[in-house]
Amino acid sequence: MKPLGPCESVPTAQMRQEVCDSLQALISRHRGRIGALLPTLQDAQRILGHIPLEMQQVIAAELKLSGSQVFGAMSFYSMLAWQPRGQYIIRVCGSPCCHLNGAAALLELLQEELGVPLGGTTADRLFTLETSACLGACEVSPAMQVNEVVYGRLTPGRVREVLSDYRAGQGPDYRDLPYSTCDFREFRRAPGESLLLENVGLIDPLNLEDYLKRGGYTALEKALTSMTPEAVIEEVKLSGLRGRGGAGFPTGLKWSFTRPLPASPKYVVCNADEGEPGTVKDRYLMEGDPHKVLEGLIIAAYAVGAAHGFIYCRGEYYLSRHRLQHAIDQARERGFLGKRLLGTDFSCTVELRSGAGSYVCGEETALIESLEGKRGFPRLKPPFPGVVGVQGQPTVVNNVETLANLPAIINRGGAWYREIGTPDTPGAKIFQVMGQVRTPQVLEAPTGMTLGDLIQVYGGGVRPGRTLKMIQTGGASGSLVTRAALKTPLDFGSLEAAGGALGSGTMLVMDDSTCVVDFLRCVAAFFAHESCGQCTPCREGAAWILEVFTRLSRGEGREGDLDFLLRLADTLKDASLCPLGQSAPVPLLSAIKHFRPEIEAHLKDKTCPAGVCRFD
Repeated sequence: MKPLGPCESVPTAQMRQEVCDSLQALISRHRGRIGALLPTLQDAQRILGHIPLEMQQVIAAELKLSGSQVFGAMSFYSMLAWQPRGQYIIRVCGSPCCHLNGAAALLELLQEELGVPLGGTTADRLFTLETSACLGACEVSPAMQVNEVVYGRLTPGRVREVLSDYRAGQGPDYRDLPYSTCDFREFRRAPGESLLLENVGLIDPLNLEDYLKRGGYTALEKALTSMTPEAVIEEVKLSGLRGRGGAGFPTGLKWSFTRPLPASPKYVVCNADEGEPGTVKDRYLMEGDPHKVLEGLIIAAYAVGAAHGFIYCRGEYYLSRHRLQHAIDQARERGFLGKRLLGTDFSCTVELRSGAGSYVCGEETALIESLEGKRGFPRLKPPFPGVVGVQGQPTVVNNVETLANLPAIINRGGAWYREIGTPDTPGAKIFQVMGQVRTPQVLEAPTGMTLGDLIQVYGGGVRPGRTLKMIQTGGASGSLVTRAALKTPLDFGSLEAAGGALGSGTMLVMDDSTCVVDFLRCVAAFFAHESCGQCTPCREGAAWILEVFTRLSRGEGREGDLDFLLRLADTLKDASLCPLGQSAPVPLLSAIKHFRPEIEAHLKDKTCPAGVCRFD
C-alpha cells in the first residue's frame, strides 16, 4: 500500500478528496517557480473561497516551507481569507477620493440593505461586506467592487440595483466588459499628439493584429536588429525619461547601473501595483493597450541583459491581468517572447504575477519580496535592486507608464522625445484630476501644463456653488497646496518648489465643503491600515496620527496635540525604513502649514468650520 499523501491524511469535510486533488494539481503547477507560495495561495483560495488551516498545512508540506512562512503570507495580504465568506464579496472603497464623495454613507446603506455589519456575511451566504483601502477606481468615486467587477458613480438607487442583479444571478463576467470603469474616449483630450494612450479605445486590446497595424513591436524589432543594448540605454538617457511611478529617477541612468554587471541571471519587473489613491493611469494602459506595456518591458530586458521579466499587477485589477496574460500568450505565439526573438540571439520570457492587497508592495523592494512569495516587507537600501534584487540577482524595476514610453523613444529617438514637455521632466505624462471637480479626468499631455489648467479646463473646476480650498498633489502621500499654486507647471521640479509633488500625476481637488481634519483622518486611516508593521516608527507612528485626528474630529483634542504631531512627523521622516512611513506625515505637515486655524478650531473651540465633524 502506498503511503498516505498530505491531502489523504486530512479527514475533514472541507478537505474532501476532490478538493485534495484540485489542491495537489495547482501545487504541481507552481512548484519550482520563484516565489511559488503566493500564487499557490491565490489559486487555492479559488477552490473553497478561503484557505482553511488544513489547506495551509498541505501547501506548506508540498512546497517544503514552514508553517510560519505560510502564516506570514496569509496574515499579511488583505485579499487572502481565513474563514468562509459569501458567494459575492462586496468591497466598498474607503480611499480619500471616495470618502470625499460619500463612501461612508454608501457603506451605511449597504449594511442596512444587507442586514449585516461590516465584515459580516448574509444568512443566505450570498454576500460578504468588506472595505478596501483603495480600489483604483478614483475617477468614478464613490465605488465598490463585487468580486471582480467595479461599480462606480454610486448612488443609493444604483447600489440597490446592483444588489438586485446579483440576487437574481445576473452579475456580469468581468472578462466580457469593455473596461473596468469607463470609456477612456469619454474624457476630454489634450491638444497635440498622443504617445501613450494613442491606442486606448481605438483597438481591440485582445487582438494582436490591431496593435501591429498601428506600429506595434516595430520598436522592439529596431532595438534587437539594429541597436546594441548599450545604444538603447544611451537613447533612453538622451530622452531624459524619468520614472513615472512617482519618484522620477532617470530611467536610462537606472539601467546603466545594471547593464555592466557580470552576474547572471538578471531580471526586469514591471511595477503594475498601482495602489496610490487617486492614481488610475496604469490601468488604462494595461486594459486598453497591453501589448505596448509588454513591448516596453521586453525592450528594457534587452537593454539590461535580462532573460526573464515579471509583471506584478495589483490584486484588484482583474481585467488588467486578464488582458496582460492574453498579450503574453499572443506574443509568445508570434515570436515576440521566447527563444531567439525575431531571429536574434536574445531570448526573453515574461511571467504575470498578482498582488494580494498591499499598498506597500508598490515600493520596489517590497514588491520583490512579494514576488519571492514572502510578506511585502521593504528592504534596507543600499544595496538597490539594480544590484541585488529578485533572489539576490540584479533586477530593474520600472513602472507601467515608464515602459509604455519606450516604443516611441526607440522608434523616434531620444532627442525628439526630449523636445516634448519641460527640461526638468521631458516627455508626455498621464495626468489625473479627481475629487470634487465637475468632470474627473484622465488625460495625456506634455509635462508643463499648469495645475490650474488641469483643474479648470479639464476638470471643469469645482462643483457649482463651491470654491476651491486645497489640492493634494501626487497621491495620498503628497502635500496639500492651495490656490496660490494654480500657476505651477506640472513637472517634478516646479511642483516640488511650490510645496507639492508630481508623484504619479494625480491631483485630488477639494472644495470648501471639505473639513481638513476629517480629510486628514481619512488619509491617516489609509496609512495606518497599509503600514506593513516591519519598523516601529511607521507601525506605531501611523496609528498615532490616526488616533489624534480621530479625537480631533470628535472634539476630543488635547492640549499639546499639534506639538506632538510635529515631533512624531520628524521621527517618521527620519527613522522609517521605507517611503510609506517617511511620507505618511507629509499631508499633515502641509495641512498645519496652510490650515492651522481650522485644525485649532477643532482642538480649542470644539467646532468644525466646514460643518462636517460632529461633536456628539
